[in-house]
Amino acid sequence: MAEGNHSTVTYFILAGLTEKPGLQLPLFLLFLGIYVFTVVGNLGMITLIRLSSHLHTPMYHLLSSLSFIDLSYSTVITPKMLVNFVIEKNIISYPECIIQLYFFLVFVISECHLLAAMAYDRYVAICNPLFYHVAMSSQVCCWMVTGVYSMGLVGATAHTVCMLRVDFCKADVINHYFCDLFPLLELSCSSTFINEVVVLGLSAFNIFLPTLTILSSYIFIIASILRISSATGRSKAFSTCSSHISAVAVFFGSLTFMYLQPSSVNSVDQGKVSSVFYTAIVPMLNPVIYSLRNKDVNIALKKFFDKRRVPFY
Repeated sequence: MAEGNHSTVTYFILAGLTEKPGLQLPLFLLFLGIYVFTVVGNLGMITLIRLSSHLHTPMYHLLSSLSFIDLSYSTVITPKMLVNFVIEKNIISYPECIIQLYFFLVFVISECHLLAAMAYDRYVAICNPLFYHVAMSSQVCCWMVTGVYSMGLVGATAHTVCMLRVDFCKADVINHYFCDLFPLLELSCSSTFINEVVVLGLSAFNIFLPTLTILSSYIFIIASILRISSATGRSKAFSTCSSHISAVAVFFGSLTFMYLQPSSVNSVDQGKVSSVFYTAIVPMLNPVIYSLRNKDVNIALKKFFDKRRVPFY
């Protein structure tokens, strides 16, 4: 590495998810399938929401943003991860590693706050429906999305700037399948105290604050559902809420395990497994959980295919 960057490392080698030869091909096929499903599902949702005029509402504007974020950070991580399964040494240059880290952090932090915004949207729609068009106007929704991405940009910039001050002169093998914060810090030969403080401080803010917002929103939502007189209506509402809460729990649970666990008890292999959930599994499941089970989306899909059906004479 050039002297101005205060590092003797010009590239890193990504160790990957596993070193067992017998698992390379099955894992490659598995994660290739997950990535294809993620791309098709999220691109499909973005396209459908843009083309269906009756889906041009704040809720679906937020869903479209969620699909974009899921597609983006999955694309930042998964293709390079797939390379690990087909070549012996997966090399990534120092600049590429920092760029991957930056964009991953932008999108994953943005998703944390977007999920909180979506929970607030559902809270207003269910608990204060008469106030909904005021509280979630198009202007308010745009400001919320802008705030979400601003949080991501600020958090990612803070982490990346702190990472640029770190000297790397130990082994150049990152024991992970992408350039993440803690695996990179393990290779440092300079003090990482400031980095660790920033990681814990921003992680606590970006995980606990959205989690508190989501929990508060769903507590009020569930209380409103319990007041529904129809047993069928309550069952349907609980089914939708439970799937949303499950997706949120997997996402924030895996993030908490990775970034808020003391380093003394943090296992590298467990960290890799935890990372798989929020980098691959959650982006694949979100289109199904948040969108494809939605009645309005199903109607829009039916209309979309009906318009493009070629009649046979």
